[in-house]
Amino acid sequence: MFSLFVQDAWKVLLYSLVLGAGLPIVFALGVRSLALGSGVPGGSADGDTAVRPAQHPLGTVLAAICFLVVIAGVVVGLTYVIAAGKGEQLSFSHVYPTIVPKS
Repeated sequence: MFSLFVQDAWKVLLYSLVLGAGLPIVFALGVRSLALGSGVPGGSADGDTAVRPAQHPLGTVLAAICFLVVIAGVVVGLTYVIAAGKGEQLSFSHVYPTIVPKS
């Protein structure tokens, strides 16, 4: 009985880390990649901006991918909540999630 509890507790911990903390981490990586991609000007406090980091287009692409993953996660989460509120369920039998009646 205790082993079943431990197995289920690990599943809950894994899902909470992936869904609970995973999306904010991906969002933070997207913000960091966007800063890397933009090449924010550096320099001293008196307005000297002679030293500028190079722009990295790869950072902008990675930021876009991270933001798309976060948006997709939010949309799937909202779809799940809406489906549950209507008394239906979310099905992943197709490529995209669909709302189907409970069977």
